[in-house]
Amino acid sequence: MPTATLEEYLEAIYKLDEKGVVRPTMIAESMSVSGPTVTATLKRLAARSLITRSKSAVELTAEGRREALDIIRRHRLAERFLVDILGLGWDEAHEDACLLEHALSPRVQAALEQYLDNPSVCPHGHPIPSADGTIHAVVGDPLCDLDTASQGRIVQVAEDNDELLQYLASLGMFPGTDVTVCEIAPFNGPLLVEVNGSQYAIARDIASKILVTR
Repeated sequence: MPTATLEEYLEAIYKLDEKGVVRPTMIAESMSVSGPTVTATLKRLAARSLITRSKSAVELTAEGRREALDIIRRHRLAERFLVDILGLGWDEAHEDACLLEHALSPRVQAALEQYLDNPSVCPHGHPIPSADGTIHAVVGDPLCDLDTASQGRIVQVAEDNDELLQYLASLGMFPGTDVTVCEIAPFNGPLLVEVNGSQYAIARDIASKILVTR
């Protein structure tokens, strides 16, 4: 089994890979570590056959992907427990879930999943991989792509910015919440949206981080 550090790298590489080609510099930025540290850790991952490197790109092997999905499963189950059962804010749960994810055995994972009634997504709407490594993508469109007078239901929000999560929580914009686009300012301006009977101006870059189903 990989160490906690290697597991965190696998998780980071998997998430970066969802957006495109993964470069060591991207990993360093994501992990907030230096380039030499990334280089040394990538060598350890390659020695365990968890990644391959071609030129400057980094790719997970089949085993590396399996390990990455397992750590993501543990992390998101831990987040659900912390938010749903212990009542932590969804902006607070990430850090503690990072600690818990390394301590959950397969037996505890299965018990926790059953206790939580088999959740399919984390509190932020990101899919929880199944025990066999299956993961289903959440389908939706960025809120910023909706037209005026369109309505959508929030299904997912970006999970990597605590301040953003705090802000969205203050507006009541959680997965499962309906939102209506009332007005779109020209020249790439903000969106005026209605949520739970109240209207708010949402910057376009924030709206791009909110996924909705129409």
